[in-house]
Amino acid sequence: MAGNLFGKIFRITTYGESHGKGIGVVIDGCPAGLTIDKSLIEMDLQRRKPGQSHITTPRKEDESFIIQSGVFEGKTTGAPINIFIPNKNQRSKDYDKLKEVFRPSHADFTYLSKYGHRDFKGGGRSSARETAARVAAGAVAKMFISAHGVKIKAYVQRIGKIAIPDEANLNLQIEENIVRCPHSATAEKMIRRIEEVKVSGDSLGGIIHCEIKDCPIGLGEPVFDRLNANLAHAMFSINAVKGFDLGSGFKGTRLLGSEHNDEFYLDQDIVKTKSNNSGGIQGGISNGMPIYFNVAFKPTSTIFKKQQTLNKEKEAIELEVKGRHDPCVVPRAVPIVEAMAALVIADHLLRNRSSKLDH
Repeated sequence: MAGNLFGKIFRITTYGESHGKGIGVVIDGCPAGLTIDKSLIEMDLQRRKPGQSHITTPRKEDESFIIQSGVFEGKTTGAPINIFIPNKNQRSKDYDKLKEVFRPSHADFTYLSKYGHRDFKGGGRSSARETAARVAAGAVAKMFISAHGVKIKAYVQRIGKIAIPDEANLNLQIEENIVRCPHSATAEKMIRRIEEVKVSGDSLGGIIHCEIKDCPIGLGEPVFDRLNANLAHAMFSINAVKGFDLGSGFKGTRLLGSEHNDEFYLDQDIVKTKSNNSGGIQGGISNGMPIYFNVAFKPTSTIFKKQQTLNKEKEAIELEVKGRHDPCVVPRAVPIVEAMAALVIADHLLRNRSSKLDH
């Protein structure tokens, strides 16, 4: 299976399956001398882990991890960093009845068609369990970009039809509620809606908004590795993602060029733009303004309602799934979006050093 590597210089390779012994990540290209704070890795893994609230899957994983290489006396050595996260709470028997079945909107059919053999217990590599490895690597990337002054923050902007009002004042205390929405009144509505849908056996999707602040000017490698292209690639590699919207995004198509253009001005010898419809990226290169984008997640594919599908023999059957699943993946996906954004920025910070001699 190809496609398990991400990045050019600050590179990661994830490995392992949902119901195997564990999952992990190898980080290659991280410079030596970076101080590693294990508590920051633990914090982000706790934000992503299952079983953290009543609106998530009840699977219990403490997300303990082992740094097996690449760190000595609390600092990176320049060698590959291997982080292993054991699986401790698999219930593989829940999937025995799904061995011959193609679950609607899952990877069952496509994996079997492509590889001729698939791990049906928890979905194997297609499971969102794999993203825990990305979050661990992303925490390391956050430490690296933080040393360069870059900050990343993501939050839930929409769940189903419930969204933060455009005029709302945000507190940006993302962890104050279990849905990770920075507007308390909207968060309460979101939680109630997820509870309702969970009881009915259905699921919801939503949108995560992400902002990257204090990003230096010049990140991005045109033509094919534009910063926005790599961010889009990163986000679309996350399970359940169906849309990516940078800057003005699709709303910008409704504007005239005179309305959309970001005019330049000088602020104490710093070049800035009066508006930021570009989302901090122009010509595929960061311009120093805040980078912001939205990521759309589909409703969780596994639902507890009866559905029509096919089995491996291409016979029509009725399917009713049992097990432990999220009624809405969006709140747990917030640290995943941050992690992937951090990996992109870390990679481009290193790549940018080759852009001209004085770097």
